[in-house]
Amino acid sequence: MRYHPLTASVYIKNRKHFVNALEPRSLAIFNSNDIYPTGADSTLPFEQHRDLFYLCGIDQEESILLLFPDAFEKKHKEILFIRETNEHIAVWEGAKLTKKQARELSGIETVYWLSEFNRVFQQLSTQCDCFYFNTNEHYRQAVETQTREDRFIAWCKKTYPAHRVGKSNPILQKLRAVKAPEEINQIQQACDITEKGFRRILSFIKPGVWEYEIEAELAHEFIRNRSKGFAYTPIIASGQNANVLHYIENNKQCKEGELILMDVAAEYGNYSSDLTRTVPVSGKFTSRQKEVYESVLKVKKEATKLLVPGTIWKEFHVEVGKLMTSELLKLGLLNKVDIQNESSEKPAYKKYFMHGTSHHMGLDTHDYGLLHLPMEANMVFTVEPGIYIPEEGFGVRLEDDVVIQSKGEPLNLMDSIPIEIEEIETLMNA
Repeated sequence: MRYHPLTASVYIKNRKHFVNALEPRSLAIFNSNDIYPTGADSTLPFEQHRDLFYLCGIDQEESILLLFPDAFEKKHKEILFIRETNEHIAVWEGAKLTKKQARELSGIETVYWLSEFNRVFQQLSTQCDCFYFNTNEHYRQAVETQTREDRFIAWCKKTYPAHRVGKSNPILQKLRAVKAPEEINQIQQACDITEKGFRRILSFIKPGVWEYEIEAELAHEFIRNRSKGFAYTPIIASGQNANVLHYIENNKQCKEGELILMDVAAEYGNYSSDLTRTVPVSGKFTSRQKEVYESVLKVKKEATKLLVPGTIWKEFHVEVGKLMTSELLKLGLLNKVDIQNESSEKPAYKKYFMHGTSHHMGLDTHDYGLLHLPMEANMVFTVEPGIYIPEEGFGVRLEDDVVIQSKGEPLNLMDSIPIEIEEIETLMNA
């Protein structure tokens, strides 16, 4: 692996918190992700299922984790199944984890080869009353592909129809939302790599550069700093493209006088960072661009102050909407009539700021977290307001990642990444 893994103690603690929330005589099962095909003999790069990774730190395909705190034998309270390697696999794919390596990474003593799963699982099924399945219940999920987890659940229900069923996801939504110090350190590492990429491209951007060339420069810097690359599909949107919220073609040539909005960030050790910056292609903002930029920056700073323990996500967005409305009035984009005609379902500011301001971040870029629950210390959120003006041919979004503190304002993990107009212009013209 490229990254420095967390110590097994982190995963031991995560598993302890998880099993404490299970019903008595329950067995929880977690499957790794598939390696997904693209056609012929080609596949996408493997990405581990974040829940399995959170609980054991194993970053290898064809892995299964069983957690059974009421197992008759102590050795069966935690079991890890991994793919058995051989000389052929070692030559063609590279060596897989040994049992010893899996124990050291996960802190799990009982490690079996995957070929033994059915035998062991059948034995344990007679000792439990309930299976906890790991279904995807994230509020943004829209997965159409049948996953390895889906196939297992279908098989298990058919093979063991008398068992009750529980859900792991609500437990993990709560646990994963609050980060351990070691997790925050991994996210900080991802943010630091992102900073290196951003500083690299500030001197590279100029009229005539193509969006994909900027993408290439970022990828180079991320990978050379032990990242697998982008934490999510990069958005590098110059000019009018910035008004397309999920623009990912990155195939336009950057022109003099335009702004370029870049929503790009690195991952590290499967943890995400999430950055957005908007800079002038020519190295200098126009007076109007400055005006809009300063409004977005002001909203970001004020919105960040609202991220404190006890804040409700939905109420937070209402307050940010008020801040944005005030700025849009100053910019002449809204007027009093617009405000008089707005409704709670369709506020006037949504014409120029149509997305949310914050989301949980961690192992997933849009990470776990139950949005109806109050915010807590050590949750990590993005702060990302924007103003998009198609009629003027540009959009501005600014985004940082912050950790909620028990007291005071959040800790900005991206505080050292340039964001003020003067610093950006200075660096672009150095």
